[in-house]
Amino acid sequence: MVTKETIRTAPKVLLHDHLDGGLRPATVIELAQETGYAGLPTEDPVELGKWFRSGADRGSLELYLEGFTHTVGVMQTPDAIARVASECAQDLAADGIVYAEVRYAPELSTQGGLSLDEVMQSWLDGLEAGARAAAAAGNPIVIRAIVTAMRQFARSVEIAELSVRFRDEGTVGFDIAGPEDGFPPSRHLDAFQLIHRANFHITIHAGEAFGLPSIWEALQWCGTERLGHGVRIVDDITVKPDGEVEIGRLAQFVRDNRVPLEMCPTSNVDTGAVESIEKHPIDLLRRLRYRVTVNTDNRLMSGVSLSDEFDTLARTFGIGLDEMQWLSTNAMKSSFLAFDERLRLINGVIKPGYERLKAEAQAQSPTLV
Repeated sequence: MVTKETIRTAPKVLLHDHLDGGLRPATVIELAQETGYAGLPTEDPVELGKWFRSGADRGSLELYLEGFTHTVGVMQTPDAIARVASECAQDLAADGIVYAEVRYAPELSTQGGLSLDEVMQSWLDGLEAGARAAAAAGNPIVIRAIVTAMRQFARSVEIAELSVRFRDEGTVGFDIAGPEDGFPPSRHLDAFQLIHRANFHITIHAGEAFGLPSIWEALQWCGTERLGHGVRIVDDITVKPDGEVEIGRLAQFVRDNRVPLEMCPTSNVDTGAVESIEKHPIDLLRRLRYRVTVNTDNRLMSGVSLSDEFDTLARTFGIGLDEMQWLSTNAMKSSFLAFDERLRLINGVIKPGYERLKAEAQAQSPTLV
């Protein structure tokens, strides 16, 4: 089986990671002290990390989202936002990630009086600073921003305009997130149409806490290019007792059109979208050759890195370096980065990186490949 250290050094791609779900516990505490935020349950970094993890692992998306009160609570100043973004870039790069798209809802950081543009600029400045620091440490990373609107609020058009306004400074797409049940994506058609008219990119949280109707609306009404999570597409797939697989029309459409699935295994278990890692449909979808990608969702809340997610898949489903390369290439192909830049990373970083690791593993033991 592929080792954890090999997984960490392998070139990986991350498409679904929330800025406000990946803070370092120590940073949360320090920012709370600096900004006067008084709501934390503890000021011990180790205990705070455990608190976030135990709070998220309760089998409900709504309960999972409660921890964001604290992370968003300390992200209300330009310096705080920039620090969080910089540390995010450095942490991802140190985990072997060579390309990442990090998403955030800027409207959540306007409680202290910041404008949306000020939040956006601080976020992008932080990502750039973090990427420079990561490169200086020997961990180069290309990192971009996806601007998220909250589906339960009414600012999606304004947020869509914001995402387009900063497209030349580091944003690559628009997203909606938040509770799915009762807040269908079709409520935000004006925002999606704005994005389409601007020739920009869309990904939508769909098929996580709610089922096939959410996925269908995201695709056929809103024109999403990717599905954030999309785990419930398995509801349209039947595996018969003899092993034969029957694929429904929506699932067939997703497969035929190579719609990328931004799958987040640990988070899906935490929120109750799936019962356990062992029962997660990612392996079935991978074997059926859906455009599967592997992601973290919220590193702080779920207590994971992307290397942890791949290690879990290796231990649970036996994936090796060949499968890791396929999944990482899937993600790079599915990114919102410009086509020539995608090719550069695939041919110049991802392929050579895996070829080197496979050669090293083969020299040690064929079973590691």
